[in-house]
Amino acid sequence: MSRLRVSVAGSGVLPPGDPRRRLAWELGRALVGAGHVVVCGGMGGVMDAVAQGGQSSPRHRPDSVVGLVPGTGTEGASEHLDVALPTGLGHLRNSLVARSDAVVAIGGGAGTLSELAMAWLFDRLCIAYRVEGWSGELADRRIDDRIRFEDRPDDRVYGVDRAEQVLALLDRWAAPPN
Repeated sequence: MSRLRVSVAGSGVLPPGDPRRRLAWELGRALVGAGHVVVCGGMGGVMDAVAQGGQSSPRHRPDSVVGLVPGTGTEGASEHLDVALPTGLGHLRNSLVARSDAVVAIGGGAGTLSELAMAWLFDRLCIAYRVEGWSGELADRRIDDRIRFEDRPDDRVYGVDRAEQVLALLDRWAAPPN
């Protein structure tokens, strides 16, 4: 499979010991291990954990983990990013995060909800972990009734519990990079 850009969205703040941190770390490691580029909002919580996991992969490259940081600088950005791109867009940067080949959500609040909704509108593969937050609310559901893909009658926000399931969905449904 081609190298995909896979955005990971989720809770920006996670309490110590939150299982979503482990899920994000495992996902980052698995995505980079499969040769993909991880894209995220570049800050804390899920974004930091997925970046750290991506950097821990034996297949890590200098451009494997990209953060689209909301401010005009990189203050507060995860130290585990390979590339930190200040957008100056605040929450509007979520529309850039949603333009990847696929978007995976782990938990999350309003920002994650906006990323999933925009990814849906941009006809991207949408995947959501079945955990607390918007990802759990939208997992295994359609966001609206539009027909996005004629060849995919079961189109929905695909619910997952493990990184391996994400990789299988990418293999099956993700479009090659454009």
